[in-house]
Amino acid sequence: MSQVKKVVLAYSGGLDTSAIIPWLKENYDCEVVAFVADVGQGDAELEGVEAKALASGASACYIADLKEELVADYIFPTLKTGAVYEGKYLLGTSMARPIIAKAQVACALEVGADALCHGCTGKGNDQVRFESCFAALAPQLKVIAPWREWDMRSREDLLNYLAERNIPCSASLEKIYSRDANAWHISTEGGVLEETWNQPNEHCWAWTKDPEEAPDAAELVSVKVEHGQIVAVDGEAMSPYNALVYLNKKGIEHGVGRIDIVENRMVGMKSRGCYETPGGTIMMEALRAVEQLVLDKECFDFRQTIGLKFSHLVYDGRWFTPLCQSLLAAADVIAQDVNGEVVLKLYKGNVTAVQKRSDNSLYSEEFATFGEDEVYDQSHAEGFIRLYSLASRIRALNEQKK
Repeated sequence: MSQVKKVVLAYSGGLDTSAIIPWLKENYDCEVVAFVADVGQGDAELEGVEAKALASGASACYIADLKEELVADYIFPTLKTGAVYEGKYLLGTSMARPIIAKAQVACALEVGADALCHGCTGKGNDQVRFESCFAALAPQLKVIAPWREWDMRSREDLLNYLAERNIPCSASLEKIYSRDANAWHISTEGGVLEETWNQPNEHCWAWTKDPEEAPDAAELVSVKVEHGQIVAVDGEAMSPYNALVYLNKKGIEHGVGRIDIVENRMVGMKSRGCYETPGGTIMMEALRAVEQLVLDKECFDFRQTIGLKFSHLVYDGRWFTPLCQSLLAAADVIAQDVNGEVVLKLYKGNVTAVQKRSDNSLYSEEFATFGEDEVYDQSHAEGFIRLYSLASRIRALNEQKK
């Protein structure tokens, strides 16, 4: 342990990382630099975080504003792929991990550290995500994971550890729920959610209004899409981050973006969580609506394949890999013609695309009409069907011969 001289810790200001700072100093006899990533988790979580880190024994605390980069370079590319993990999860926590890890590594190299540290538990996904990114970006740096080394196992252990060292901490003994937030979403786990027969209560939802208490009047939101990216909302051009903030406010008010999911973790166990992704849910619906107009059957099918593969890649922490770049490149090509405008109705937890148009639309009213038309000869379908079903016809004839 004495071989480590300086370590950069991914620091949040919570109980775990507050205890990690003195633990590192005692067990590794090293200097500890706290690194805080501002990914849009909110001012409340960031307030006084530098003072907390220094009071816990850190030699310095660096705060990196990553909000714009997170949305523009990680969330928007993922949206192009259509990635949704296990049919429901919009990858809120997963997408934030690579940018945090990348910035943490940059901080470590800048201050001359020889080790990286995180506060992830040995049961969760984040330990794999962080350490996979560390391996891809700075394999020469040692990685320290205290939860896999120390003998503390409870909040009481951590609180006692800090109290014995006279290190101030505002955390209490009882922490009913575990939450993770960024600009894209907030997750809630633990408490009543650990029993799958329990319905979520009002404390399981931190952002969004209960759909039953949402406004009785629906609200319409207009979204403009260019090359598979949202560039304007309600007629105003916006940066990716500002568009998300704007749509978050709309979605929160109407109870949009709630899911209650039991998902498969990478380590083999299942976990249950309540996730809220209000603006993201609106964005996803808008992009998929334009795709319906623009992409042909085979192209749409391939985009879905990319989305499925990419959802597992992001969830599993493989952002800094050749496969990631390959999938993103494919999604970029498919998205080149995904231009258009969508009007979405927000109403009591639901998002519905009620109007959509695109100059690149493959939909033709002349071809699709149920009325009389002059552009499609229905008798031509007979030859198509005969060739389309030829293999089935031959197989059936063989069976009859037998």
